[in-house]
Amino acid sequence: MEPQPTTNRGVAKLALMTRRLTTVGVALGLTASTIGSGARAQTGQLPATERAIVRAADANNQAALDLLERLVNINSGSLNVAGVKQVGVALRSEFDALGFTTRWIDGASFGRGGHLVAEHPGSGPRLLLIGHLDTVFEPSSPFQRYQRLGDSARGPGVNDMKGGDVIIVAALKALKAAGALDRIHVTVIFTGDEESSGHPLEQSKAALVELARQADYAIGFEDGADDPATAVVSRRSAGGWTLRVTGTAAHSSQIFRADIGAGAIFETARILEAFRTRLQGQPYLTFNPGMALGGTEVHPDSGGASGSAAGKTNVVAARMEVRGDLRALSPEQLAAAQATMREIVGKNLPGTTASIEFADGYPPLAPSEGNRRLLAVYDSASRALGFGPVTGVDPAKAGAADVSFTAPYVKGALDGIGLPGTGTHTETETADLRMLAPLTKRAALLLLWLSQSGAPRA
Repeated sequence: MEPQPTTNRGVAKLALMTRRLTTVGVALGLTASTIGSGARAQTGQLPATERAIVRAADANNQAALDLLERLVNINSGSLNVAGVKQVGVALRSEFDALGFTTRWIDGASFGRGGHLVAEHPGSGPRLLLIGHLDTVFEPSSPFQRYQRLGDSARGPGVNDMKGGDVIIVAALKALKAAGALDRIHVTVIFTGDEESSGHPLEQSKAALVELARQADYAIGFEDGADDPATAVVSRRSAGGWTLRVTGTAAHSSQIFRADIGAGAIFETARILEAFRTRLQGQPYLTFNPGMALGGTEVHPDSGGASGSAAGKTNVVAARMEVRGDLRALSPEQLAAAQATMREIVGKNLPGTTASIEFADGYPPLAPSEGNRRLLAVYDSASRALGFGPVTGVDPAKAGAADVSFTAPYVKGALDGIGLPGTGTHTETETADLRMLAPLTKRAALLLLWLSQSGAPRA
């Protein structure tokens, strides 16, 4: 963006920007020199370090594009252990070259390939950057190669999230080239099971949680959907539930008799309708029965995605099982919903019993002041670079991600600042390559400014 002449209106706008950046700076403890950098950028006067970062990001952009192509051409579906490890090897060499200490956490104990961790000591706040090595695409997928399509590229995981992984590498390289990386305390974890978590979950996410306990801020580089002017400051949880209901098998002509009762299917219908009437309408809370089997015999498979049932129209159903999804914006909202569902399940129709079990998968990333402050710094970096404002994504549009596991331990978390694109999780997945360099610069300035924001947490 060309520098604009400083008119009276421009002076007023510059003063307003300076006050806004000062407010953000005070909130995060930013130094005076850092606070001023965004305001100076409005007149095209970025400090020398920031200008060096911008130049380095541009100079390295072709290498970043080449790395993206190499990573996309490695088939690394979550269950493809060899492929996940191969992506880890490729990224590990990048961090070794940057002077990071790297280690591989084997995933055999939780049924996945594993995780890559890269650590760089420094002063100031401890920053945790999060990416993932795996994709939703397995070896049997028919589309497996990177394709350049003008200003975009198509390929498995090109935006979710190998594009974000490359932005992490490229931003750190730009900081290194500008002489700014040495003083930044940053740890990077690339998980190998974000798309399909290993089990037990406590073990598969143990490394992520432990690193979060040691961090001040967590930043996830998941894809930026199709809008690079947004970032994620809150995500809903992603968990499941299983409802099991029993009834008294009998001839259908005797249903509702005192000693027989309503049967398993009617009781299940009562429960599901009560879920709908009691819980529907709560902001950001969703609950969905995705599979139901009922009859005289019910045989769900171990994975919960299919099964079989048998029954007769003239026999009162003896069993029913329903498996569903539950998502909430905060731990408190999730706990309240589960309590309501348990209450409903516990009040049974005559002749029936029911139980419900919850599987808490991904926790929520609840909105917080710390998250909003991180967004404000990222927004300031974007404006300083001339890329315009960045706003928060509606959490209704933000799915679950690894960053949510860090929420209880860090001062603030931010996500969704990876490479934008379309068709995520499909064979037509694309990434907007025009945004690779701009997002690298945004991320690098975010890391630089956070690194200057005062002493680490005690």
